[in-house]
Amino acid sequence: MKKLFYIIILMVCFSISSYADMANKKAMLSGKITDKVGGSALVGVSVYFPELKTGTVTNENGEYHMDNLPNVSTTVQVSYVGHQTIVKSINLQNTSNMDFVMKETNAMINEVVVTGLTGSSLMAKSPSPITIVSPSELLQQSSTNIVDAISKQPGISQITTGAGISKPVIRGLGYNRIAVVNDGVRQEGQQWGDEHGIEIDPQTVHSVEILKGPASLMYGSDAMAGVVIFREAPILPVGQIKANVSSEYQTNNGLFGYSLNMAGNNGGLVWNWRYSDKMAHDYKNKYDGYVYDSRFREHALSGLIGINRSWGYSHLTLDAYHLTPGIIEGEKSDDSPKSYGKGIPYQQVYHYKAVWDNSFLFSAGSIKATFAYQQNRRKEFEDEDNPDQCGLNFLLHTVNYDVHYVTPENKDWKVATGVNGMYQRSLNEGTEFLVPAYNLFDFGMFATVERDFGKLNVSGGLRYDKRHIHAEHLDEDGVARFNSLSKSFDGVTGSLGAVYNILENLNMRLNLSRGFRSPNISELASNGVHEGTVRYEMGNENLKPENSWQLDFGVDYNTPVISTTLSLFANRINNYIFAEKESDASGNPVIKDGVPTYQFVSGDARILGGEATVDIHPVERLHFENSFSYVNSVQLHQPDDSKYLPFTPAPRWNSELRYDFIRDGKCLNNTYASVSTECDLRQNHFYAANNTETATPSYTLLNAAVGTDIMHSGHKILSVFLTANNITDRAYQSHLSRLKYTGLNPVTGREGVYNMGRNFGIKILVPIDL
Repeated sequence: MKKLFYIIILMVCFSISSYADMANKKAMLSGKITDKVGGSALVGVSVYFPELKTGTVTNENGEYHMDNLPNVSTTVQVSYVGHQTIVKSINLQNTSNMDFVMKETNAMINEVVVTGLTGSSLMAKSPSPITIVSPSELLQQSSTNIVDAISKQPGISQITTGAGISKPVIRGLGYNRIAVVNDGVRQEGQQWGDEHGIEIDPQTVHSVEILKGPASLMYGSDAMAGVVIFREAPILPVGQIKANVSSEYQTNNGLFGYSLNMAGNNGGLVWNWRYSDKMAHDYKNKYDGYVYDSRFREHALSGLIGINRSWGYSHLTLDAYHLTPGIIEGEKSDDSPKSYGKGIPYQQVYHYKAVWDNSFLFSAGSIKATFAYQQNRRKEFEDEDNPDQCGLNFLLHTVNYDVHYVTPENKDWKVATGVNGMYQRSLNEGTEFLVPAYNLFDFGMFATVERDFGKLNVSGGLRYDKRHIHAEHLDEDGVARFNSLSKSFDGVTGSLGAVYNILENLNMRLNLSRGFRSPNISELASNGVHEGTVRYEMGNENLKPENSWQLDFGVDYNTPVISTTLSLFANRINNYIFAEKESDASGNPVIKDGVPTYQFVSGDARILGGEATVDIHPVERLHFENSFSYVNSVQLHQPDDSKYLPFTPAPRWNSELRYDFIRDGKCLNNTYASVSTECDLRQNHFYAANNTETATPSYTLLNAAVGTDIMHSGHKILSVFLTANNITDRAYQSHLSRLKYTGLNPVTGREGVYNMGRNFGIKILVPIDL
C-alpha cells in the first residue's frame, strides 16, 4: 500500500510540476463549417475536443473560434444532427485554422472517438468490436432504466427482474464479468446479486460505449466480458449557460418522470447539475394482468464543478441516487395495482459518489488521475407486520484510484501505462444475513501500445491484477453462520490485435485477448435466503478464478448505399462460476427456509457466436437496418441436462425501417418515423439439471416511433418523441427474465410472470439557452 501511495503521489506531483511549462504555451483554432450540398454555412455545429473536455459551436456565419488551447496534438470531433460526424487528429502547435465540410447522414458508419487500449482512439482503429449508442438513439426510445435503453444493441441483452431492475449482458456473460463505468470510474454497488440493478440516473447519460470482450486492459478483473461506459454530456463552450427540462410518460405502468438540468462555462469555470424523479406503478400483460409489486420510484441529484485550462482540467462530480423497487414474487394483493406507494416486499437502494477527475497535458504526453469514493446501501423489507424494519441491510464503502500516463503520438506510436484499483469495506447492519462482512483490496497495473503501419494498425498490451478478500466470522445462536475467509487471487491478462484497411471502404479486424475474474463474495461465502431471487444461496470457498482466451474476427464494409459489419468470436473460459439448483436423491428440489437451495459451482465453458448488421440506404433519408445476434454457450465434459450454461440469450433478429421526412426545416426539424420488430427465436439450449432453467418459446414484438424538433426563428424550442412498444400486446417471457421462475401462478395456471404488454410513451424535451 505504501509503495502504491508513493507512486501515485510522484506521478501527480510530476504532472503538476509541468504546469509552468504548459501554462506558457497556448494555442488557438478557428475555421468555418459548411454543408457539402450548396456550400451553406451550418449554425450550431459542435466542435469538441474529447481528450480536453472542451469545445464550442459555430455562429450564424458557420464560424468557430477557440482560445487558450494546449499546445499539443489531440483529436477534434465535429458533429451536427443529420450529418456525418468528422473526427480528425490535429497538431495545435502548427495548426491554427481548419475548415470542415459536412455531408448528410447516409448508411456509412460514423467515425467516433472511443476508449481504446491506449485511452482515446478512433473506433476504426479498434481490433475488438465496440458499439456506440448515440445521444439521439437514447432520446428516441422508451425504456424503464438505463440498461433497458441499450439492451437492443447487437450482442447486448439484459437480465431483468421486472421493469425497474436490469443487469447488462454482453455476448452471454453478465454480473461481475462486466465492468460498468460512470463519471470516469467503475460503478461499485452490490452487482453480485441477481436483483441488484445499476444505480445510475439515465438522464445523466449522454451516450454509451460498449466494449465487447476482455480486450480492454484499463479496467482489470470483472471486465472479462467487456465494459459498458456511460458517458456524461460534453462541457459547454466558453460563455454559454444552458438549461433544459424533460419529461416522459408511459401508459402500461403509468411511468412518469421529469428532469431539470442547468450547465455553464464561465471563462473555463464549468458546472453542470441535474435533478431527476421517476415513478411507476405495477406493469401489466395479457396473462397476468397487473404484476403486483413491479412498481418502483427513483430520485437522483448530481452536480459537477471544475476548471478547464490550457494545462488540462480538474472536475469534481457528486452524485446521489435513491431507488425503491418492489420485489416481485408472483403473488396477488388487495393493494391497488395503480398505486405508486411501496408494496411488500421492497428494497431501498442508496448510492452516493464523489469523483475527482484530473487531466494534465504537457509536451511529453498527458497524465490522467482519477480518485473516487462511493457508498452503496441496500435494504430489504419483507415483514408485513413491521413494514419499516429491514431484514438484509448491506453497507458498502469503495475507494477507487486510477492514474495513467499516455504519450503523444510520435511517428505513429502511442503508449499508455498506469495503475488502478480499489479498496472496499462491506458491512451487515440488518437482522438477516446473506453474505459476511468483508474487506477487499484490488490492485492492477497495465501497459499498452498502438502503432500505425500505413493501412495496418496494431495494438496490444499486458496487465497484472491482484485482489485480496477477507470475510469476517459470524456466529448466530451459537452456530457459525459464516467462517472467516481470507483469499488472494492474481492474474495476467493481455491483448494483441490488428486492423487492416484492405480497401478504402473495407476493413478487417483480428484480436486475441485473455481475461481474468476473481470470485465475488456471494460466490465464495453466501449462506442465506436471497429474498429477491426466491432461493437459498450457498457459497463455495474452493472456487478458483475464471480465466479466458477469446479470439475476435471482424469485417466491415461501407458505401453510401450500404453499411455492413460481421463480428465473430470464440471464447474459452476455465472455472466458469454459476449457481446450480440442488436436488435430493429422488430428484426433488432441496428446500431450505421455504425456498429452493442453490449452490455455486464451476466448470469449463466454451462460448461461440457473433453479430451481423446491415444498413441499406436505397434512397436518401430512408434506412432499413437489420442486426442478428447469436450466442452458443456450452459447459464442457457434461451430460445433456447440464451441457448449456444458464442465462444464455436466445438468438435475436432486430429490424427497423426508418424515414427522415424533414432535415434543416424552419418549423419542424429532424422529423422521422420508424417501424421495427424484435424477433427472439426459441431458446432450446438451457441448463436443465435439477430444473434450474426451462426452454423459452420464440416471440416477435412490433414497435413504432415518431419524433420531431419544433423550431422558431432558427432555434429549437421543443423536441417531442412518441413510441409504441409491443403494439400487438404479445404475451411473452424473455429467456433472461428471472420472473420466469417465480413458480406456478394460481390465478393464471401458468409458470412464472410474463413481461410487459403493450406500452405507449411520450417524451418532451425543452432546451433553454440562457
